[in-house]
Amino acid sequence: MPLVSARRTGLVDQVIEQLRDAVRQGEWAIGERIPTESELASALGVGRNTVREAVRALAHSGLLEVRQGDGTYVKATNEVSGALRRLCGSRLLEALQVRRALEVEAARLAATERTQDDLDTLTRLLDERDELWARGKKDAYARRDAEFHLALVEAGHNNLLSEFYRGLTELVTASVATTSDTSDASDAPDTEICPRESGKHRDLLAAIADGDPERAVRCTQDFLNALIARHHPG
Repeated sequence: MPLVSARRTGLVDQVIEQLRDAVRQGEWAIGERIPTESELASALGVGRNTVREAVRALAHSGLLEVRQGDGTYVKATNEVSGALRRLCGSRLLEALQVRRALEVEAARLAATERTQDDLDTLTRLLDERDELWARGKKDAYARRDAEFHLALVEAGHNNLLSEFYRGLTELVTASVATTSDTSDASDAPDTEICPRESGKHRDLLAAIADGDPERAVRCTQDFLNALIARHHPG
């Protein structure tokens, strides 16, 4: 437990910040129940009402979810992700549309602004992603795929775009996991998934390495448009 006793001034704000830091640093994983109000109050040296108000504020921002009669659970790791989850929920179409809006411009920027270090990172992540797919590690594959897309955004060296996209990482991971299916390899050549056979991510990486922004944009649009059409043909 990383929490420390709060000072007497601004107690609610201090508790909010400490709970937020605990979530961001992974003290409690997404989907995990956090300690009870009484446990948190004891650890922090504050009253239960102070803890309750702090938890309520974090639930409003989307980081926590209060389940009556069950406890409080971690819902997201930051406010941007929490807001996006509230907007999109489990609706895959919205998630893919948000990805497309951001990643198309990110690909364009990466093709002109990337460094050799960026290319090395992207290549490593894609290699690891392929290996996880080959081993049937769906959850780990989805996380590595999301890391690849985040690294691609960061290769554009636009700090504001990168910061916003980091808040989207959990949504990207969820959309990858939802559109992945390691149980049926026969579908693989037609999907964004199965990287060894489709090569769509390799094509994108090659366009970025070649410094070709228009090709990078086309690659990004092609695989995200295909996903949107496949899962929401209407």
